[in-house]
Amino acid sequence: MGRLGGGLGAATPPSFVRAAWQAVRWSVVVPALQLAVYICAAMSLMLFLERLYMAAVVTGLWLRRRRRHRVAGDGQRVLDDDDDLEADAGRCCPMVLVQIPMFNEGQVYRLSIGAACGMSWPSERLVIQVLDDSTNPAIRELVEVECARWARKGVRICYENRSNRNGYKAGAMREGLKKHYARDCEFVAIFDADFQPDSDFLRRTVPLLQRDPGVGLVQARWRYVNADECILTRIQEMSLNYHFAVEQEVGSACHAFFGFNGTAGVWRVAALADAGGWKERTTVEDMDLAVRASLRGWRFVYVGDLVVRNELPSTFKAYRYQQHRWSCGPANLFRKVLPEILRSDRVSLGKKFHLLYAFFFVRKVVAHLVTFLFYCVVIPACVLVQGDVRLPKYVAMYVPALITLLNAACTPRSCHLLIFWILFENVMSMHRSKAAIIGLLEASRANEWVVTDKLGSSKAAAAVVAKKKKQQLVRSRCCSTRREMHVLELAMGVCLLYCAVYDIVFFGRDHYYMYLLLQSAAAFIVGFGYVGTTTPS
Repeated sequence: MGRLGGGLGAATPPSFVRAAWQAVRWSVVVPALQLAVYICAAMSLMLFLERLYMAAVVTGLWLRRRRRHRVAGDGQRVLDDDDDLEADAGRCCPMVLVQIPMFNEGQVYRLSIGAACGMSWPSERLVIQVLDDSTNPAIRELVEVECARWARKGVRICYENRSNRNGYKAGAMREGLKKHYARDCEFVAIFDADFQPDSDFLRRTVPLLQRDPGVGLVQARWRYVNADECILTRIQEMSLNYHFAVEQEVGSACHAFFGFNGTAGVWRVAALADAGGWKERTTVEDMDLAVRASLRGWRFVYVGDLVVRNELPSTFKAYRYQQHRWSCGPANLFRKVLPEILRSDRVSLGKKFHLLYAFFFVRKVVAHLVTFLFYCVVIPACVLVQGDVRLPKYVAMYVPALITLLNAACTPRSCHLLIFWILFENVMSMHRSKAAIIGLLEASRANEWVVTDKLGSSKAAAAVVAKKKKQQLVRSRCCSTRREMHVLELAMGVCLLYCAVYDIVFFGRDHYYMYLLLQSAAAFIVGFGYVGTTTPS
C-alpha cells in the first residue's frame, strides 16, 4: 500500500499540471489567440481596401491617358506637357540652388557632383552647394578637390563643411540655406550623394513650380542602377516600385498628400520657409517638412515619368539600418504631428483623414504590425493549439494573396521572385514592427541615425569593387571567411521550425507546416548572413 500510495502521489503533479494548462488554455490562450486573429483580420482588410482604392485610381489614370492618346487621332502628334515645360523654362530661368548633402561618401561623391554640374541650366542662374559633413579627413579632401575641379570649369559650386553634425542631414541643409549666395535662390533642388539627375531635370521640374504659385514641391521618381546586383536589390526594387508607381501617383493625382522622399525633388524656398524650415525632431526630416508644408496649404506634384538614377543598399546590414530609420521615423512623426494635424484650419477634413488614417496609420503602422503579428506570431501559435482557434481562409490566404499581387504588378519582370519577396518581407517585418513601436513610444533608438552605405555605380567604382571582391576571394582560399550572424532571425527560424514539426507530427490538417518550413528556411538564410552582397573587410 505504501508503494502504491507513493505511485499515486507521483502521478498527481503531472495530472495537476495538465489540468491547470487546460484551464489556462481554454480561459486565456485560446480567447486571446482568437482575438488576435480578429484584430489581424481587421488590419488586413484595412490594408487591402487601401490597396484596392489606390489600384482603382491608378487604373483610372491609365485609362484616361490612353483615351487622350486615342483622341489625338491618326497621324497627329500628341502634345506632351514636357514640350510646354521646355518652352517655359527657356523663357525664364529663375535662380536655383542645388543641395547635395553627404557624409563620408567616398565611393559616390563624384557621381552626384558630376551629374548636378552637368544639368542644363544657365550657369549664372545655378548654384551647386555640396554639404559635406564627413568626419574622414581624406574623404573631405577628395570632395573639396572635386568641387574645385568643377569650379575651374566655370561651374558655380560651393563646398561647405561643418565642424559638427548637429541635426544631421536636416541641420546641414538648414545651414546651407543661410549662406549669403543662397538667399537669392527661388527654388532648391535636393539630391543625396548617390543620386544622378539627367541633364533636363531642372527644365522638367522648375516650370511646374513657376506655372502654379500654390505648388511647393515637385518630386521625381527613382531608378535603380544596381537593381540586378542580387536578390536583395531585386526585392527592394519591387517594394519601391509600388511606392512610386502607386502611392506617390495616387497622392498627387487626388490632390491628397504624398511624402517628400528626401531627394530627387525641387522645393519652392518660400514654401520651405513658410512650413518652418528643416527640423531634426525625427529621423524622417523630409516627411516632417512635407507634412508641415501640406498643413500650410501647399500642394505637391509628382512627375512619374521623370526618373533619377540612384543606388540601392546591397548589403543586409545597410538595408536593415535603412529600414529601421524608414519605419521608426514615420511612426515617431505620427506621434508628434497628430495634434498639429487635428488643429490645422487650412486643410479639409478629408485631407486630415487621409493623412492620419491612410498615410500614417495604415501604411506606416498597420502594414508593419499585421505582417509580423499574423505571419510570424499568430499562425505559428494557432498551430500549437491544434485547431482550437478559428482561422478564416480569407485572412490567411485570399486577402494577403491579393495584396501581394497588387504589389507585384508594378514590377512584372520580378514576378518569378514573388515567393522570395513574401518570405523576406515577413522576416523584415520583425525589424519594421520593432522600429514602429520604438517610434510610437519614442524609446531609446527612436533618434538613431545611421547613414546607408553605398558602393558606387559608375564604371570606375564598379571596377574598384570588383577588384576588392577578387582580392577577398583569393584570401578566402587561404583562410575561412566568417559571415555576420543575426540572432533575432535565427531565433525566429528555430521557433517557426519547431511549429512546423509540431504541425506535421500532431496536426497537419490545414498544411500550415508547408508555409512554416519555407518561412523558417528564409529566417535561417537571413540569420546566417546569406542575403545581399558581402564587402571585403
